[in-house]
Amino acid sequence: MHAVRMHQHGGPEVLVYEDAPDPRPGPLDVRVRVRAVALNHIDLWVRRGLPRLRLQFPHILGADIAGVVDAVGEGVEGVAPGDAVVLSPGVSCGQCRWCIAGDDTLCPRFSIFGEHIPGGYAEFVVAPRANVLPKPARLDFVRAAAVPLVFLTAWNMLVTHARLRSGETVLIWGAGSGVGSAAIQIARLYHARVIATAGADWKLERARALGAEAVVNHSTEDVYEAVRRLTDRRGVDVVFDHVGAASWETSLRVLARGGRLVTCGATTGAQAPTDIRYIYGRQLSIFGTWVGAKRELLEVMVHVEAGRLDPVVHAVLPLAEARAAHEMLERREQFGKVVLAVSEAGA
Repeated sequence: MHAVRMHQHGGPEVLVYEDAPDPRPGPLDVRVRVRAVALNHIDLWVRRGLPRLRLQFPHILGADIAGVVDAVGEGVEGVAPGDAVVLSPGVSCGQCRWCIAGDDTLCPRFSIFGEHIPGGYAEFVVAPRANVLPKPARLDFVRAAAVPLVFLTAWNMLVTHARLRSGETVLIWGAGSGVGSAAIQIARLYHARVIATAGADWKLERARALGAEAVVNHSTEDVYEAVRRLTDRRGVDVVFDHVGAASWETSLRVLARGGRLVTCGATTGAQAPTDIRYIYGRQLSIFGTWVGAKRELLEVMVHVEAGRLDPVVHAVLPLAEARAAHEMLERREQFGKVVLAVSEAGA
């Protein structure tokens, strides 16, 4: 098969489009012919190298995968060659106490396609049967690939952890990202008021079109002062933060009493000062999210199929141009998702 592989950590130049062995499905596995794979910031982090992450090179990135079932292993039921599918990005053992309880992200063996195990930057990928879901019929493969990781993560943050309620106000950092654009839609689904930030005015316009009631350019405005003005000095009920060090202090300060901060990333750095007195004095809650459980993705897909949630695709490039796609993400040129078309992706 053709694949984009990395033989070492580094910049976009380590991504090599080349021939690779076809993967073979084992018992209870499904082999998928990949039609499209969407990029995430996790692709950039893994490519550069992460502490304690030990890869077996050559490695294939890509967590968000849509395609067609090509072959099934022994014991597989419910799917057959020719089925159009998307893959749940997180793989777990399915047998530990956490998996049995439906909290598979807490599984000691939890892994993500493209991070710990081979991903979708290839013509074929092998996945456990438990990770194979029907592709929403109303979406083509490109748009279907843009759904799983960001909508699952945003759902886990806003619905499962923050328990967002109708009428509340939520601040969403980085609206131009895939997870940010998903979060705006989920917040509006729950009838919350959205204040969104982005670093460019054209991205703020797109955020408004998605449902943000108010927008703040975090490159030119003081987010703290803007939020105080927009909320009559009360603050927001929920902050959706995936930025990290650059936004952390402001995220805590703009929360109203009893507010909730949910975080899933640290793009600008992992170390930030925290005044602990502010947390207990204002009775704040902080929740961390690492993707989300398969049961949550099933909930997300119901809304996607009904058209209440819709993936935002900024650009589609061929698989061989994965390097250019990474560069686009690193320059923050996108609003929504960048997708690699692998084969007949629009079908």
